[in-house]
Amino acid sequence: ENDKGTNLVISTLHAESQIPFRMAPLIFISTILTHLFGGSAGREGAALQLGGSIGNQLGRWFRLDKEDTELIVMCGMSAAFSAIFGTPLAAVIFAMEVSSIGLMHYAAFVPCMFSSLIASSFALEMGVHAEAFAITETLSFSPVPALKIVLLGICCALISSLFCQLLHASGHLFKKYLPNPYLRVIAGSLAIIGLTILLQTSAYSGAGVNLIEEAFGGHSPKFAFLWKMIFTAITLGVGFKGGEIVPSFTIGATFGCLFGSLLGLPPSLCAAVGMVSVFCGVTNCPISSLLIGFELFGFGSMKYLLIGVAISYMLSGYTGLYSEQTIIQSKFKVKDINIKTH
Repeated sequence: ENDKGTNLVISTLHAESQIPFRMAPLIFISTILTHLFGGSAGREGAALQLGGSIGNQLGRWFRLDKEDTELIVMCGMSAAFSAIFGTPLAAVIFAMEVSSIGLMHYAAFVPCMFSSLIASSFALEMGVHAEAFAITETLSFSPVPALKIVLLGICCALISSLFCQLLHASGHLFKKYLPNPYLRVIAGSLAIIGLTILLQTSAYSGAGVNLIEEAFGGHSPKFAFLWKMIFTAITLGVGFKGGEIVPSFTIGATFGCLFGSLLGLPPSLCAAVGMVSVFCGVTNCPISSLLIGFELFGFGSMKYLLIGVAISYMLSGYTGLYSEQTIIQSKFKVKDINIKTH
């Protein structure tokens, strides 16, 4: 009932709390239950919490000091992110970047690098292959498409802010009007079932990889991004467990596909830009977002990915998925602001 999820892992990196080791099995089991019964959530939230919990416990067992414990927690996060997404480069930087925006813990670079590469290789050896998406239609860089991508970046910034606010508001509202956690989860379940019957599709259950594949194929449902936001907000707001990152990928890819279709750009290109731009907007991690784009899609559309991520980062404000995340430096001026995301 009082689980802070990934926020607790980030709080540990700020040396403000400790992660209980019981989080590892509990988040694993509860995420499986969420997916088994059709909840709209990702897996990476469980992975980050698993990695952080195991890293923190290793720090206790080996009696590491506070600073080294923080490093090993970051290593756990890198390993989990790398194994889930198959993006070892982004996994290294994400763990270093996510807790304090504007301040990178470079001491973690080498240990996180080893953790990420080992986890990625181990996952592949175990037959766990990351999802692969391809930009089917490339576009040479020119001013008119670039301006359209600027507009896409602006829209992705707005959507990422809306998604974060919707997630936070749903949790508060459900707790306010349904204080009993058991009634709350039953009400949320009935809402998900009702919406699924109303829409006559189960496409919005699970992480949403099926919708991402459709977006890269150029035939995503028109309002898929909006329905995915609603389904995920209800699922996580009532107390089911899972990640928010893959749903944010889904929201970005489906909106990007719609945007490309409306403005005459290749839908798969806009799906890729939308995917990394919304991820950047909700996590405030521009370097990790770019690396994910490069690892998933190559460097052929590098300039468009760069524009989308940069615009989304600047205009998404100080909202974020993780309330324990600290924005050290302003997004608009060269000055320290030291505020928490909201």
